Amino acid sequence: MSIWQPILLTLKLASLTTVILLLIGTPLAWWLARSKAWWKEAVATVVALPLVLPPTVLGFYLLMLLGPNGPGGWLASLWGGRSLAFSFEGLLIGSILYSMPFVVQPIRNAFEAIGDRPLEAAATLRASPLDTFFTVAVPLARRGFLTGAVLGFAHTMGEFGVVLMIGGNIPGKTRVLSVAILDYVETLQWTEAHLLAGGMLVFSFAVILTMMTLEKRIGRAKP
Repeated sequence: MSIWQPILLTLKLASLTTVILLLIGTPLAWWLARSKAWWKEAVATVVALPLVLPPTVLGFYLLMLLGPNGPGGWLASLWGGRSLAFSFEGLLIGSILYSMPFVVQPIRNAFEAIGDRPLEAAATLRASPLDTFFTVAVPLARRGFLTGAVLGFAHTMGEFGVVLMIGGNIPGKTRVLSVAILDYVETLQWTEAHLLAGGMLVFSFAVILTMMTLEKRIGRAKP
């Protein structure tokens, strides 16, 4: 079986996960950074849980939720399916939840670092809250967006425990890169395992180096 199949599937999963997390994580990070609600840290704790939970614990509960007897089974029945577990859609849901803190936290930190003064200055110029957000907050928080996007993408590329539990090892459907490496090792296909593992090593190094370089450039360009 071609080693490109799990690579392309993993790239697709990581790209979709990153885009969706930026869309839903940005307003969540903004609320966590600006809200005065006493219970916001409880929400932040829920978002951060994947950082400390063993992947098997999160994978187990996701398997229950996405399975035929959970909400995932009901959703799948709308288009004739039986379950969201062991499907690409299930992998996507699991990846979004598992990688969420890696995207939300850097963006929240960037929003908090802005402070009140730039936002108050925009308000005195009669900018609407929406205009202030897109023309002031988002540009000033660009380092957080970069960090969140890169970390979210890289973390999804390297997922193992969660995706194995909720997706299994179905070629072309749920057999992502990390699972394929394990499969090649177990079947003593050392050449394929070396190619994928070495590729991930190079990818991880390139991601970290690129992020550090871009962050320094953004820092120097920051007004």
